[in-house]
Amino acid sequence: MAPPLDQRPNHKLIGVAGSREQLATPALILDLEAFEGNIATMAAWARENSLGLRPHAKTHKCSTIAKRQVEAGASGNCTATLAEAEVLVDAGIPGVLITSTVVTPDRIARLIDLNDRAKGLMVIVDDTSNVDALNAAAQGHDPLYVLVDIEVGCGRTGVVAPAAAIDLIDHVTASPNLRFGGVQAYDGGVQAIEDFTERRKALAADLEPLRQVLADMERRGTAVIIVSGGGTGTHDLDRIGGIFTEIQAGSYCVMDRIYNACDLHGTGRTVFKTSLFVRTTVISTAKKGFVITDAGLKAFATGSGDPVIVSGAPTGATYTFMGDEHGRITFVKEGHGMALGDQVECIVPHCDPTISLYDCYHVVEGDTLVDIWPIDARGHW
Repeated sequence: MAPPLDQRPNHKLIGVAGSREQLATPALILDLEAFEGNIATMAAWARENSLGLRPHAKTHKCSTIAKRQVEAGASGNCTATLAEAEVLVDAGIPGVLITSTVVTPDRIARLIDLNDRAKGLMVIVDDTSNVDALNAAAQGHDPLYVLVDIEVGCGRTGVVAPAAAIDLIDHVTASPNLRFGGVQAYDGGVQAIEDFTERRKALAADLEPLRQVLADMERRGTAVIIVSGGGTGTHDLDRIGGIFTEIQAGSYCVMDRIYNACDLHGTGRTVFKTSLFVRTTVISTAKKGFVITDAGLKAFATGSGDPVIVSGAPTGATYTFMGDEHGRITFVKEGHGMALGDQVECIVPHCDPTISLYDCYHVVEGDTLVDIWPIDARGHW
């Protein structure tokens, strides 16, 4: 078992000038100024556009960050799992929406128990048998609010046919221990399309089933209070579309190589700053043309390409993986080099799965480590 955070080598560096350069590595870095700027930027955007914001905690997995998002105006947080929801609720986060279905008897029992101690908990459904199981379990407890999940191109959960979605809404409404809270529709397949116009066209086509459901509900006179979905890649397009009442963006608070490549508002300008980095140390200089570091496959999510070096290495140097524990910094010019103990920082290819590899953020202001925040919603089942 790992020692508590206050007994780790880096804890003694909190508040020490220049401590960012002295960290034991690999270390997950959160630049506080950029992070706080991102939180404020998205919160202001939501207010200006009269949209709710329920950021997705599957990105950061951290109750400290969730609290800061709520303090900035978010209505709560989304979670991908029941276990993440349990951590956030017990940390005092209101308005938690579980964006995956909860189906097994043991987890349904945990969900009902969580609902009894939560404020504003919601969960999605896409199947009548699951609705029946939730309704039966909720008997004698606080009513459970559910959103009907609608498939809009993501290819995961969600009712496929608009007519079937309407039937499921009716089924929820007829269940005495449940409350119909609205609908969810998340199009994950278009989030990372780099070109704004192409992303807009793809999203518009995918959202047609959602439009049909909302139109049918309007004709019937049934209010759909919450229409939840969207993400960092489509948040401004979701504003333009005028369908959603709230946005589930997650990655905006930290950013990564994938989203940095996207034109998020169609202006070509950067909207959010990168606040998340992995810091690594040179541990071998024995070969010419490259050096070896202590951050390999176990330090980065590897499904989205290589990390991007942002500081500490000669211009043009590239980072590649050299196994579980090691990385390689390759130089582009003869004569370039680095010394043992030199450190570099890299932008991660994909933030969510990289964060899940670590148990804490090293929070820095400039060159100083100012705090260590636990990633307390990881490692729970």
